[in-house]
Amino acid sequence: MSRYSIDEFVNQTKQEDKGEGLFELETPRMLEINLSNQIWAKSGAMISYRGQIKFEREGILEHGLGKMFKKALTGEGTSLMKATGNGKLYLADQGKKISILQLNGESIFVNGNDLLAFEPSIDWDIKLMRKIAGMMSGGLFNVRLEGAGMVAITSHYEPLTLLVTPDNPVYTDPNATVAWSGNLQPEFVTDVSFKTFIGRGSGESIQMKFEGNGFVVVQPFEEVYLGEQQK
Repeated sequence: MSRYSIDEFVNQTKQEDKGEGLFELETPRMLEINLSNQIWAKSGAMISYRGQIKFEREGILEHGLGKMFKKALTGEGTSLMKATGNGKLYLADQGKKISILQLNGESIFVNGNDLLAFEPSIDWDIKLMRKIAGMMSGGLFNVRLEGAGMVAITSHYEPLTLLVTPDNPVYTDPNATVAWSGNLQPEFVTDVSFKTFIGRGSGESIQMKFEGNGFVVVQPFEEVYLGEQQK
């Protein structure tokens, strides 16, 4: 078989069942979901499927008025779709690297832009970081996930997890922050001395400060949100 033949390409790249369960990493940047009931996924993340799967946009009142109002406050917010049925569903988000987490009663905060999919058994809630809504265009929102089930998150390139201890707080750039443990409540601090080095329209550098016991996940990339692109 020729090294560059179509047959060889198909052989090298064809889908293979790994038998890992509901969520499988088909490639580091593509998630396979072996769907037999229902899943929540980021709207627009479906790239392919086979089987009988129905897709619905998240209903306005599906999660109650409280979440609807929060979503309105976040602008675009975390737009979710519900996939129901039986089959194989493939998800991806702009070629970002995917990490699968199995929650066993724990909670985790995920940046709204970095949440790819989660099981319906997971409780979730949108949290808007109001304190910085005026500092960063559109503010910054995240999703708190808690319970038992699988969650898939994304990052630009490889994620790095930093451990937070009471005697050693961690500071991060909000635009490079992917997720953090559910027991941590980040503060927002500004470093005016930094402003000449950071091309922020607000004129000051905003940092997230994590204190306590837990972890924070960062990526080697700064997300640029729609509001910031328009500055």
